[in-house]
Amino acid sequence: MAAAPYLVALALIEQEGKRALPLAGRSLSAQTAMEEPPTQVAHSLALELLLRLWQRSDNGPLRRACGVESLLLVELPMECLPEDLPRLKADWLNSGDTEAFQVSLQAMCGRAWTMSIAKFEAVALSAWPA
Repeated sequence: MAAAPYLVALALIEQEGKRALPLAGRSLSAQTAMEEPPTQVAHSLALELLLRLWQRSDNGPLRRACGVESLLLVELPMECLPEDLPRLKADWLNSGDTEAFQVSLQAMCGRAWTMSIAKFEAVALSAWPA
């Protein structure tokens, strides 16, 4: 992984019968990139992404498209951002092939986690794939 990778939070959702894949991202300092996992940045990205999802709910009900693997946090090399990630996103939006999306994303990323939360606890990051 590059010295300063990019951390991306993504949500695979369905709304009004259509797939959507909103995301939020931030570049990581070399120090933060060494943290296992980069918890503080992850929590900030999760909040940003979930606020976007909450605002989006004005347009209709939201549904997780992939169960517990619908909310992901991935570490990507910067060179994947301009072409690879948008292509992967477009492929999933058009095909709905979640397995192909996951395989391609795993091949592209360095580290990855699912995000979840339990009552009275902070956002939890679990290594992905499990």
